[in-house]
Amino acid sequence: MENVVLTVHLILALLMIAVVLLQRSEGGGLLSGGGAMSARGAANALTKLTWILAAAFIATSIALTVIAAQKSQGTSVLDATTSAPAGPADAPATPALPEGDLLPPTAGDAPVAPPPAD
Repeated sequence: MENVVLTVHLILALLMIAVVLLQRSEGGGLLSGGGAMSARGAANALTKLTWILAAAFIATSIALTVIAAQKSQGTSVLDATTSAPAGPADAPATPALPEGDLLPPTAGDAPVAPPPAD
């Protein structure tokens, strides 16, 4: 369902862009030539079509928001991070690197020996 609404949403966006570009502006616009309709009639038809496409675009935007809200099921990103079990408090965050070596060990390297006890 979400894919269908998203596809319609994208088509509406492209149609709205095309209709806005066809409208006459101060400089003339793409629909400046003569034709079966007068300039005034074409402007009214394109204005109405723009309003219809805009209303449909807003409706699909709201529909996509509702679908996304239903899929989330009330979970939050913050809830997911705080509920994750923490490791032991005394474990180091990163393994110690040998002196002079700035790169971490790779799979082919020998295990890092612990530093000598004082």
